Amino acid sequence: MLNNKLNNTTSSKPSKVHKSGVRKVVVAYSGGLDTSIILSWVKENYNCEVIACCIDVGQGKELKGLNEKAKKTGASKVYIIDAKKEFVTDYIYSAIKANALYECKYFLGTSLARPLIADKIANIVKKENADAVCHGATGKGNDQVRFELAFKSIIPDVKIIAPWREWNIRSRKDAVNYAKSRNISIPVTKNNPYSSDANLWHISYEGGILEDVSSGYEESMFKMTVSPEKAPDKSTFITISFEHGIPISINGKKFMPVELITELNHIAGINGIGRTDIIENRLVGIKSRGVYESPAASVLYAAHQELESIILDRDTLHFKQILSTKYAEILYYGLWFSSLRQALDAFINETQRYVTGSVKLKLYKGNIIPISRTSKYSLYLKKLATFEEDKIYNHKDAEGFINIWGLPLKVQAAIMKRKA
Repeated sequence: MLNNKLNNTTSSKPSKVHKSGVRKVVVAYSGGLDTSIILSWVKENYNCEVIACCIDVGQGKELKGLNEKAKKTGASKVYIIDAKKEFVTDYIYSAIKANALYECKYFLGTSLARPLIADKIANIVKKENADAVCHGATGKGNDQVRFELAFKSIIPDVKIIAPWREWNIRSRKDAVNYAKSRNISIPVTKNNPYSSDANLWHISYEGGILEDVSSGYEESMFKMTVSPEKAPDKSTFITISFEHGIPISINGKKFMPVELITELNHIAGINGIGRTDIIENRLVGIKSRGVYESPAASVLYAAHQELESIILDRDTLHFKQILSTKYAEILYYGLWFSSLRQALDAFINETQRYVTGSVKLKLYKGNIIPISRTSKYSLYLKKLATFEEDKIYNHKDAEGFINIWGLPLKVQAAIMKRKA
């Protein structure tokens, strides 16, 4: 069942002439710069009914006033769908279990949200019997791929409208001017041109001064974290418990999925944890700079990896580390609905069968320091690992192991010496 808030307002009826046979369009709406002008642009250029659909994945204050704004800009209906819990349980949990990091830095906050948003919007397209679906992703970015691959997987026969590939707006400046010419309220200005995406898992920042990779950025840009210099001088100790790879409690207190992420964002954020500055390789072949705040993600990944270190056997752990990189690429490249992602999930979920236990971390001025790891399924055996005397391991056995393990190297060296 969709948990949605439906707001119906009748707009002026479009004329009988519709571009490309499009009579009704559902627009993926966020209230940001691009989607704010898209509602107006689609209505003007396609001469059709426009429905705005916003999926709540934890944007917070950004949703305030969205209803009125969308109707004022031309939407005949506005859907606001609360998908925060589903975002955590069906998407974020998958990333945590996989330890998925794109290019070793990016926690995939936008990549994880887009397929969920597209799925919910596709449901509205079906409900409204719309002719087309529209998104505000630019022709340079990754989101156009993520949205459209999802739409092709769910509603393959519905027309996709991508204004950035059609209109003559070529820059943020053009978009701001378009909005001003039609009295559309926007969250950015020519002097503050950051492109930002916020949800429970992160906030991303692109554009503006960030496009100069030789330059830093202003501290005032950040919303979820303080700088390490302003973090408390006293360490914060935190224990996170997992069941089958899924985080369930903080310091012994159980939380519901959304509340756990929210609480960790606060705890880690005030300790200056979760900032990432990355030059990432977009799917379309462009290098771009992104600055991210991912406080809860940073802590949960660190804790989960520490727990896996004592539970997974060596070969499984090493192979999973290889697949983690591939899994991150799949998410980044918009292939959430692919058979490969589903197949990898089956393997990853099997590895998490015994990933149950607790990890204690020390948070201090941007640092995450492991303190302890405990699990009833731990493969770590102190009396075997000890440097003191033990009755399990026979040191003499190592000689035969080394001889067999090193035999190919010894043979190669002997042959090369003979040839020389």
